Amino acid sequence: MAYLNWFGTAVFGALALGTVTAGAADVKEINFVEAVHNLGYINLYVGQHAGIFEKNGLKLNLSAAGGDTQAFAAVLGKSSPFAIGDATMVQMSREAGGPGIVVGTVVQRAHYFGVSKNLPVLTDPKQFKGLTVVTSPEPNTNFSVTKKLLLDNGLKPKEDTKILEVNPGTEIGAMLAGQADIAVAYQPSVAAAESQGAKVVFDFANYVGPFCNTGIMVLPEYAKENPDIVAALVKSFEEAGRLVYSDPAYAKKVARLEFPDLPGDVVDKAIDAEIKYQIPAATVVTQADAWNKLMEMQKFLGNVKYSIPMEQVIDNSFAEKAVKEAEDVKAPQ
Repeated sequence: MAYLNWFGTAVFGALALGTVTAGAADVKEINFVEAVHNLGYINLYVGQHAGIFEKNGLKLNLSAAGGDTQAFAAVLGKSSPFAIGDATMVQMSREAGGPGIVVGTVVQRAHYFGVSKNLPVLTDPKQFKGLTVVTSPEPNTNFSVTKKLLLDNGLKPKEDTKILEVNPGTEIGAMLAGQADIAVAYQPSVAAAESQGAKVVFDFANYVGPFCNTGIMVLPEYAKENPDIVAALVKSFEEAGRLVYSDPAYAKKVARLEFPDLPGDVVDKAIDAEIKYQIPAATVVTQADAWNKLMEMQKFLGNVKYSIPMEQVIDNSFAEKAVKEAEDVKAPQ
């Protein structure tokens, strides 16, 4: 990836977005950006529907950016104080002399599955040879984990295995239309594809292991000037993550509300998979092994140098405080 070109474009585009801030008597209203709307972010949606953010004094104006780079661009341009997406964006920014910190983890595994309508289960990554694989565009995370898998197993992208890049969220459609043999996608698209006769043929969550797939990104100046807001947000994510794992039935209820166009049983199956593969962060604290796994992959791919150590990019102080202060929230009746 030509990072410097991306960084300049992202900053320019973000600056054009402007800044929006609103307030209320007891609740602070803030803009919040997600990379794409998907069930890997179930902790976010549960936090909203259960009133956890409001309990902690926040109201999120949520919008989907359409990708990881676009999400971080909103933070850089100050149209949103927070975004969640691939935290590699912060490392890349810092290495280029730009700003950014990560204050928590939202997705703790690679939340991607290889889905196909015609292939058998792939028991060896070398079986990707000769296939066409569809992902989101580089540097989105499902592209990165796919490229790393190929290179780790002696396969040359474009030569041994073709990677078809499409808009985030449309991977399944391209596979079902016959443009690719296998789609690397996330929930609930995976469960929706299964309902149409496709099946999971490769599991990236277990193949990769602990992995900081998605982080909460913010500018350090904002965190310094608004520590109470950052603390409230991070605490809300900690409480929401606990609720997801303690009450999967409520997580399914929320997921159905977030994806009303999908059959309920498809959404339920997606949440079952999310919890089975431990994809939503069980705690908001960014673990060293998960961060190092992400950085090792991105360094291998040439996206980062990993020249700035974890403790200068990850600020776990808010998360560690949240672990101590978080309450075990019950789902509303």
